[in-house]
Amino acid sequence: MVDRTDSSTDNIITTTEPSPMGQSSKPENRRWRWTAADIAVGAALGVACGLVFWGFNFAYAWLSPLIGGILPGLASVLHPLWYFSGTLAVIILRKPGAAIYVNLVGSAAEMLLGNQFSVGFVFASAALQGLFAEIPFMVTRYRVYNLPISVVSGALVALEYGVYLMLFQYQGVAFLSARGIVHMVSELVGGVLIAGVMSWYLYRAIAATGALDRFASGRARFAA
Repeated sequence: MVDRTDSSTDNIITTTEPSPMGQSSKPENRRWRWTAADIAVGAALGVACGLVFWGFNFAYAWLSPLIGGILPGLASVLHPLWYFSGTLAVIILRKPGAAIYVNLVGSAAEMLLGNQFSVGFVFASAALQGLFAEIPFMVTRYRVYNLPISVVSGALVALEYGVYLMLFQYQGVAFLSARGIVHMVSELVGGVLIAGVMSWYLYRAIAATGALDRFASGRARFAA
């Protein structure tokens, strides 16, 4: 059920908030409940990211051969531009499932615009990337939001996507081959810098405009 209220219990800070013994779980359940505003903003964010994915499809087709010509596998450093949305979504919405929701909306928008990838590949990747983006936030029970957590989130998605590509797209490339190692290292570096660091500072830039003032992410103090 969608909760249309905006309670002060949504005001999450960047440190862990311990729950006193015997305290009711209702405030936390309410904090995790999706509101109509969460759904709308998540959809808008997903569509915006979908446009980025779609545009990057064309840029990557041109850049990949150039970068790969320098060092095979190096172009993987750019892949996080296809999956930064998951980490950004959780930081902004601060709700369980935010990364998966925004990724799937973004993928749907990308597919509607048209791309060269199969529907199954796009949506399976989106769901897996969203799940891995959420892991560090799950561990903190969606209470801690800062740059280190964002970096861990981006790195986990990079690890998942890098392995996914090796298993299902780069079957002829061995993990311990020169190209396999360069690919995985490049994927992780890109995941940290783009999906992790860039997403955090993009959130800060959006919050600074006042667009997120009604959300916990807009009211929270920034912590780098």
